[in-house]
Amino acid sequence: MHTPLSRKALAEFVGSAMLVAVVVGSGIAAQRLSPGDVGLQLLENAAATAAGLIAIILAVGPVSGAHLNPAVSIADRIFGGLSNGELGAYVTAQIGGGVAGCMLANAMYDLPAVDWSTRARSGGALWLSEVVATTGLLLVIFGVVRSGRASVAPFAVGAYIGAAYWFPSSTSFANPAVTIGRTLPDTFAGIDFASMPAFVACQMLGALVAVGLVHVLYPHIGDVADELVVPHEHEPDRQ
Repeated sequence: MHTPLSRKALAEFVGSAMLVAVVVGSGIAAQRLSPGDVGLQLLENAAATAAGLIAIILAVGPVSGAHLNPAVSIADRIFGGLSNGELGAYVTAQIGGGVAGCMLANAMYDLPAVDWSTRARSGGALWLSEVVATTGLLLVIFGVVRSGRASVAPFAVGAYIGAAYWFPSSTSFANPAVTIGRTLPDTFAGIDFASMPAFVACQMLGALVAVGLVHVLYPHIGDVADELVVPHEHEPDRQ
């Protein structure tokens, strides 16, 4: 029995909403709990995001694979894991979920649902960081799945994202849906709308770099492309 695309899209919407709610909500909490200590705020935000991401992947992964990221879905389409229709549904659900999750996080902290960020994030170092962070994320995902250890993918992805809050100067957005959602809170986790397009472009560049590397490192990745990020039900039509 194959999972209907509508259920997969719903899983991607809910998972993406939960992810952005965790990122933004923990950022607001960190800012309020540790005022004046940016390093501690980042640690709190990173720990909550890493733990939350593991739980979310485990929760919705059996339905859709828990891509939760347009860059992951596009790469998976290139390797044959998704059809064109599935890709469109996944990306739409992920972006919609990212926006909904941010609005929910704002509401939980009694802030306006839409409170456009004024936090500028721009410059060559930040853009390079997004390329590197996104490339690394996809390499972790495809590498773990290709090795036959898809069951540990949630923990590998969570660990990578937790680390990636620290090693790139951008604090690793590495996800276009999350980046779009994070334009809505004017808080610690936000990014102003003018900075968002360059971040998304660099994330997509990172995805393309990762696709090239994965193709060379794992020539038979197409054999397991339908198991990203974790094994799940698929439609039989790959046209």
